[in-house]
Amino acid sequence: MPERYEKLDGFRGVTMLSMAAYHTLWDLNYMYGVPMHWYQAMPGFLWERSICVSFILLSGFCWPLGHRHLVRGLTVFAAGALVSAVTFLAMPENIVLFGVLTLLGSCMLLLIPMDRALRKLPPLAGILCSLVLFFLLQELQRGYLNVFGLQIPLSRQLYRNLFTAWLGFPPDGFYSVDYFPLLTWFPLFLAGYFLSLLLQAKNAMEWLRGWPGKFFPWLGRHSLIFYLLHQVVIYLILEIIFFGRIYG
Repeated sequence: MPERYEKLDGFRGVTMLSMAAYHTLWDLNYMYGVPMHWYQAMPGFLWERSICVSFILLSGFCWPLGHRHLVRGLTVFAAGALVSAVTFLAMPENIVLFGVLTLLGSCMLLLIPMDRALRKLPPLAGILCSLVLFFLLQELQRGYLNVFGLQIPLSRQLYRNLFTAWLGFPPDGFYSVDYFPLLTWFPLFLAGYFLSLLLQAKNAMEWLRGWPGKFFPWLGRHSLIFYLLHQVVIYLILEIIFFGRIYG
């Protein structure tokens, strides 16, 4: 059984709780009409980005430490498909296509055939190249590459269908409330992967042991279940609160 590093579980647990708070405010703002101008502005954007970056980096970091990558990757990918199916049936106006679980499952599976070759690269060079790619591909879905502020347009022929949308080239009319295209975010997952290899090579993993308290590590160890259930629980609580206000 792979070793557990409590700080990784703890950091993941903190990120999950931050995500739940963010989604609660999203529901209040967009589904229940509670205005929060700061949430729709830069502070809300930075909060959302901090959650995404932390979650994806942590997942990439943990990949070299784990086992059963095929089972884990298929499980997470299937969970992403389940989220898409449920939102399509229950709330098509808020459908999730190629959300964060689909991304993470895809990354986990893609790394299986790539792992042996990637381990031959110097980890620090891998981190730097991954981060450069991450910033280069941030505007891919909008139709261009961002090279130090210079926008290089891409052919619209790339933006064809759902498969190209999964990669990062969404066709006209594509919509998803939670969209994490593979080519845009896979480099960040790789940055976490190479960072893990770098710390292992330098025998610098011991600082990841130990966490004050048990709640956040426990939450981090059950992050997939928490992710699948948290929006349902939040929605039910808000429905009870607002239903009571209207009819109480």
